[in-house]
Amino acid sequence: MDSKTIQTLIEQGLPDARVEVEGADGVHFEARVVSAAFAGKLPLARHRMVYATLGDLMGGAIHALALRTLTPDEAKRT
Repeated sequence: MDSKTIQTLIEQGLPDARVEVEGADGVHFEARVVSAAFAGKLPLARHRMVYATLGDLMGGAIHALALRTLTPDEAKRT
C-alpha cells in the first residue's frame, strides 16, 4: 500500500475533499482530510466517513491510519 493510493481512494469517496497522506513504511499512514461534508459531525463520525472510503483495506493492507479531519473553516484556522 502507498500514500497515493490511499489519497486517491479517499478523494473518490469524498469528492469535495482535499487530502494529504503520508507514510513511508507502507503500513502506517497519517492523513489530513478537509471536507465540507464534515460540518456538524463529531470526530468519530468524520473518521468513519473516511474509513468507509477505504473499506476492507483498513486493518489489512493499511495497518494504521492517523486522521486529522477538518471542515474548510477549521482548516483556515490551523
